[in-house]
Amino acid sequence: MNDIAVASGKGRRTLYTYFKSKEDVYQAVIESELERLSDKMDEVANMKIRPQDKILELIYTHLDMIKETVMRNGNLRAAFFRNIWMVEKVRKNFDEDELEIFRKVYSEGKAVGEFEVDNVDLVAEITHYCIKGLEVPYIYGRIGHGLTPETSKPLVAKFVYGALGKTIIK
Repeated sequence: MNDIAVASGKGRRTLYTYFKSKEDVYQAVIESELERLSDKMDEVANMKIRPQDKILELIYTHLDMIKETVMRNGNLRAAFFRNIWMVEKVRKNFDEDELEIFRKVYSEGKAVGEFEVDNVDLVAEITHYCIKGLEVPYIYGRIGHGLTPETSKPLVAKFVYGALGKTIIK
């Protein structure tokens, strides 16, 4: 808490007025970062682009923002990997928001004939948990090592669109 007080320019007593422990501070930071990510995901979902392009953009936005958030601060990075269950607890609301975004985009894509999706809820859940499962390897650079977004996006698109029952529409 001393380090946090110094970094924030506040006294320790002031910090304890708002937070009981450094874990409470950590939780507040995670909540703030997830809100930032959620806002960005909403922004992407509301873009005036085809649903298939939104799905790819949502995937990359999620992974890139999680990586940037975790890598921005060494203490956050260490705590993220050390206390993943606390992160899971805090991100419950974000997960629900993200699922709703995927449902919306898949429904939109189904309505315009871009996706052949029988069960939008299930496909949204699978997408969400697949991306969530990719977070740690993505942060560590174990996925697509040496590929740029320009070279990886067509490969990811082929995989994602194949799973959605449509070929890539150019």
